[in-house]
Amino acid sequence: MAIADDVVPMDAPRSVSSVRFAADAAFLRRRKLAGHLVATVLFAMAAISVLTTAGIVYVLLSESLKFFNEVSVWEFLTDTEWTPVFEVKRFGIITLLSGTLMTAGIALIIAVPAGTALAIYLSEFAPSTVRETVKPLLELIEAVPTVAFGYFALLFMTPIMQTFIPGLKGFNLLVPGIVMGVMILPYIVSVSEDAMRAVPGSLREGAYALGFTRLQTALNVIIPGAFSGITAAYVLGMSRAVGETMVVAIAAGQQAKLAYNPLEGAATITAYIVQISLGDLPHGSLAYLTIFAAGLTLFILTFIFNLIGFFLRRKFREVY
Repeated sequence: MAIADDVVPMDAPRSVSSVRFAADAAFLRRRKLAGHLVATVLFAMAAISVLTTAGIVYVLLSESLKFFNEVSVWEFLTDTEWTPVFEVKRFGIITLLSGTLMTAGIALIIAVPAGTALAIYLSEFAPSTVRETVKPLLELIEAVPTVAFGYFALLFMTPIMQTFIPGLKGFNLLVPGIVMGVMILPYIVSVSEDAMRAVPGSLREGAYALGFTRLQTALNVIIPGAFSGITAAYVLGMSRAVGETMVVAIAAGQQAKLAYNPLEGAATITAYIVQISLGDLPHGSLAYLTIFAAGLTLFILTFIFNLIGFFLRRKFREVY
């Protein structure tokens, strides 16, 4: 009996420790399984985005090759007329490209100075309460449908601008460009302000110690220190302006011609795609295939802008 009494107390701690060990092992297995599950889900989501992009590129390339089997690349890039649905067919993409770059350039002229100035104010001058109020209000602009912006440009802004600018046509490139500048303003402000606030406070304090004012510090220290992020904001805004569809489709006009004068209307690449997509062209016809050739041009243009932004970020990136 004495031996039995001695054995029971020794077995009790062992059973408790074994149960605790088993519970810990089960917890580790569950955590490992959850980690694998999360990694698999994230990989699947990333793969879907990559496969979607690959599918878009495949469709653009495969359909565009059918177009270029009948139209030479040289004619496509150098001809100055675009009449794929006329009796005499001409395929000069430079016509649509000029209108696209004109509206995007006007948008950047509006958005880059205003966005940079507002980002400097929010980052360096605005109290926290103002910053927390203004940024959400700016981001609300992104939630407005682009169709609403298009009709705002056509029915509200254009009549007002016509009272100040004689000769401004009902369909023009100036007003859509201005409205697009307002549309891309939140992108430039948000990304630029985040990049400026990421600059270490020690650089600001050093500038203040040297006698710099807040404005001098922002212009000579903060902007160079955040230049890679600011460049990314500009590239994002440019890509957004180049790819905008409904504003130019509604307010810029549908006439495909070389855009020399922003006071007159002209077609852009995206507006042409909308125009042809709503028509009754036979599937697989040459005029129908121009949609994919124009889309491929727009894809390459946006890709070039992103490459330029990538190299600028690598060259001027500051690691703190």
